[in-house]
Amino acid sequence: MSVLTQIKQAPAANPIERLLLATEADMAKVNALILSRADSHVEMVPELARYLIESGGKRLRPMLTVAAAQLFANGTGTAVNFAAAVEFMHNATLLHDDVVDESDMRRGKPAARMVWGNKASILVGDFLLGQAFMMMVETGNIGALGVLSSASAVMAEGEVFQLAKTGDLTTTAADYAEVIRAKTAVLFQAACEVGAMSGGADDAGRKALAQYGLELGNAFQLVDDVLDYGGQSGTLGKNVGDDLREGKMTLPVILALAEASSEDRETITAALGDAEATADQVAAVVAIMERHNTLARTMEQAQAHARSAKAALEALPGSEMRSLLSEVVEFSVVRAY
Repeated sequence: MSVLTQIKQAPAANPIERLLLATEADMAKVNALILSRADSHVEMVPELARYLIESGGKRLRPMLTVAAAQLFANGTGTAVNFAAAVEFMHNATLLHDDVVDESDMRRGKPAARMVWGNKASILVGDFLLGQAFMMMVETGNIGALGVLSSASAVMAEGEVFQLAKTGDLTTTAADYAEVIRAKTAVLFQAACEVGAMSGGADDAGRKALAQYGLELGNAFQLVDDVLDYGGQSGTLGKNVGDDLREGKMTLPVILALAEASSEDRETITAALGDAEATADQVAAVVAIMERHNTLARTMEQAQAHARSAKAALEALPGSEMRSLLSEVVEFSVVRAY
């Protein structure tokens, strides 16, 4: 009986936990590489980097890189480097985002900027990006380096676009879709694509995994944006309503503004971008969203992307890993309920 079959027969484990078990051997190497490459003779660098890296993130993106490589039979052994690079890119963006968003919390504890300050957070984020590109170069795979380099540039563009749209009441659903594609989905796409490349996938396999990652990333971010208004602080790792206080034009807000009465629009705009907005103000905005069904409609879009992610996998031969990746998509959506 294969390891994946044994994992599949463990009903107590959710798909993310089963993916962790399925990628355990390679992820142990990834984690060791992450910790070693977070080291520096400048004492503050490893202190701050490890504070974030070891703070409980699921490491879903690097797991997807390893899993994508396992789908194919001609592995080059580079998946570990790519997976570690993907995680460093992700953590670098978190450090930068918390400064831009003036966030106090990250993964359920004080954001690094609250401990070491904004300047250190930005500079250590830059260090992690540098290490990520070093690990990519070490593989000698120029094609994969191009995929991840392009993703890094697009992610930065997405963050700048989101910043430009902060508090902008003219923001459209199409603008929002572009923001989440660039700032979130593109890294999922790149993580899966370079994993497939590392596994020796042909062009069709590479394209299928890239599409899977893109659609999963879109669904993942849509669910996160719903959870900001409907989740619990303890499970979110941040405060409910932080997106509202930061002025982020997410789909639930955009849909509500488009349909709300003048009075309700005033309620939303009074809280939007107000860092001191109270829990009662957030609750009033959520009540407006519920009247217009905007959270459920946002979830419908997440489910549509999830279906597209699962459809992308259909281009690949059936396997236990393919089935598990399909279940990961389902779980990423139902976590909102």
